[in-house]
Amino acid sequence: MILALIETQEFSPTLRIILLVVFFTGIAAVVISRFYVFFEQQYAIKNKRPFFVHFYLYKKKLGDKEKRILRNQFSFYKRLNTTQKDIFNHRVASFIDAKSFLGREGLVVTNEMKVLIAATSTMLTFGFRNYRIDLIERIIIYPNSFYSQSNDAEHKGELNPKLKVLVLSWEDFLIGYDDENDNLNLGIHEFTHAIHINSLKSRDISSLIFKSAFGELTDLLTAEEELRQKLIESKYFRAYAFTNQFEFVAVIVETFIETPHDFKRQFPRIYNKTREMLNFNFANY
Repeated sequence: MILALIETQEFSPTLRIILLVVFFTGIAAVVISRFYVFFEQQYAIKNKRPFFVHFYLYKKKLGDKEKRILRNQFSFYKRLNTTQKDIFNHRVASFIDAKSFLGREGLVVTNEMKVLIAATSTMLTFGFRNYRIDLIERIIIYPNSFYSQSNDAEHKGELNPKLKVLVLSWEDFLIGYDDENDNLNLGIHEFTHAIHINSLKSRDISSLIFKSAFGELTDLLTAEEELRQKLIESKYFRAYAFTNQFEFVAVIVETFIETPHDFKRQFPRIYNKTREMLNFNFANY
């Protein structure tokens, strides 16, 4: 229709050429974009990684106090090289800017809270190109465990996808990092729920990889009864993991982050699928 309009209207020859060039350039851009998306999806399904992860026209900066918090209190950050730390800082700053942090029961939200919560999300999505977790808009922080109307019980953490809210007990969030070898970490657990559910709702390349690798892990455990029984009987993963698929994913990611060497030694194929889900090719994982 646009091409016909250009041909029927009386334009100067030069303007006609310019309009035709713009028109065909636009068509070419759309076609190339569609081909790019298709080929990257095929590549990602096969190789479990996107064409690229990091590309920024501008990187945000963290203040010295915030970087000191990461250096002193976040062990994953210490294992990154200088370039990776620069990217990590940018992503933490972007997360803090994009989300609302709200205290409850008199709790005053501090920079430490924002940085450590943002760092937990950034760590889990560091292998993602689309790392913002759009499912979460607000983070509500209680001093300790809180009453939840969703099931009339005390909770340490809760995700409400409909309201786009993540709720955390700050006391229990910190306990998760006190012992980094017990495979229990509230922040990792709840953010993994968010990543998992977000992957089911999103069509970005990182969500595709997460879903594809988890599907392969599910098929593996379904097909191999002996492996499944070994997984259960080992008690390496706490019993809560076998409640449903969402808790299973959250627990294996907690375990993957906290005791990767034990995980890899005991269950190498499950470890590799978890690594593929997160595209975790850094920090000695």
